[in-house]
Amino acid sequence: MTIQSLILLLPLLGMAALAIIGHRPAAGWINILFCAATFAASLALVFQVLDHGSLFALHQLLYVDAVNVYLIVLTAFIALTTSLFSRPYMAHEVSQGRLSDARLRLYHAMYQGFMLAMLAALSSNNLGILWVAVEGATLTTVLLVSVYRTPEAVEAAWKYFILCGVGIALALFGTVLVYFAAAKFMPTAGDALSWTELHHRAALLDPVVLSIAFVFLLVGYGTKVGLVPMHQWLPDAHSEGPTPMSAILSGLLLNVALYTLVRFKMLVDGSLANGSHHNPALAGHMMIGFGIITFLTAALLIHRQRDIKRMYSYSSIEHMGLMTFAFGVGGPLATFAALVHMMTHSLTKSAIFITVGHASHIAASQRMDKIRGLIRTQPAVGWGLLIATAAICGFPPFGVFTSEFLVLSAAMKSWPWLTVPLVIGLVVGFAGLFRHLHPMVYGAAPENQQAVRVNMLPVFLHLLLVLWIGLSIPAFLAAWFDQATHMISGSALL
Repeated sequence: MTIQSLILLLPLLGMAALAIIGHRPAAGWINILFCAATFAASLALVFQVLDHGSLFALHQLLYVDAVNVYLIVLTAFIALTTSLFSRPYMAHEVSQGRLSDARLRLYHAMYQGFMLAMLAALSSNNLGILWVAVEGATLTTVLLVSVYRTPEAVEAAWKYFILCGVGIALALFGTVLVYFAAAKFMPTAGDALSWTELHHRAALLDPVVLSIAFVFLLVGYGTKVGLVPMHQWLPDAHSEGPTPMSAILSGLLLNVALYTLVRFKMLVDGSLANGSHHNPALAGHMMIGFGIITFLTAALLIHRQRDIKRMYSYSSIEHMGLMTFAFGVGGPLATFAALVHMMTHSLTKSAIFITVGHASHIAASQRMDKIRGLIRTQPAVGWGLLIATAAICGFPPFGVFTSEFLVLSAAMKSWPWLTVPLVIGLVVGFAGLFRHLHPMVYGAAPENQQAVRVNMLPVFLHLLLVLWIGLSIPAFLAAWFDQATHMISGSALL
């Protein structure tokens, strides 16, 4: 058995095991155990890729290279740290009567199912399987969002299902168009959905059909990314689902959807580069447009929020817009910046949602006007939320500052007139977050506000990693990003 297959087998076994015993007190530990085993396997995969380069498995249905292997490791790592937070958090939810045994079992099984779908999407070499995996992630998330069975949670899950269902249908049509453009150039029909075969023969594909396909793919998978105006599901899903789900949704699933778009952009760029098309950067221009609109809209909407999880969900939309913009700009500098930002945002935002979960337990509410004086009530949570928010706002020396600075540098080089709205969006988003954060952290604590049992280890571990990346990107990580940059943009930065 190959390591790629093992990485998919472990969450599959975990889902089956937790579907049977997920309601027991030990289920949280079993969830951690399977996540730890998956993370260990992902590390072993990294060494294989470093030694041998790109790897195939299962008759070339699975493919791993420098682009997706780092996302596989990041996904497995955040799943592990979030599972450490999930165990006491869900135990508290059970003690408060918010979850029955059956729903707890569903939660644990779907946690592993969610991991399976994302890892399958990241490692798939077949565009059809990729679509199925992303749809699987949609279905598992619907069950996670609705796990509390409150009217608000069911409504949020329904909205998520409808919007993302429409989006994934558009993505399917785009995939069919790619197959239509490729079928006549491939040795066998199955090769027309193989990403490596398509990438190798991208110059042969009809640029008009690929351009039309990318419109559907951008709108379809862009719905999962949270691009405006297809973003409406994301704040509701965050606010009504369990907080561990918010951490992996914001830190991982959005990355998977954006990764999918980048893979398709590589095909479209290869097709349009043959000189027969009047706009060879069409895919990039579309991503720039959607990215900048998403970035600015989300920065403004942060100011209007009253629910703490909704506020940080709009922050996630803002950063996904920035990453989409950077990948659209293209070139080695912007691509390198986008890859670094994917990692730093995922680590920081998952840390924020873990802290938000503790804060909502302390205040017994997600409303920001009910959360006050966290530093006085429980300093670890208050300082964790403050430092993590400063990091996500791009305060130096955290890694988000590094990646945002690189994005601005790339924009100034290629699209200088867009630098102004980028800076305005960063300032507006920063102002919105700290406007709401200040009273929650420093305000007078209510008399009945009590400290709760917390696990801040994942938070400070994530923030230390983001700080490390901001101070000096480790040589092995820089080389990793550089290889991925070369594969995506065609040239390396370092």
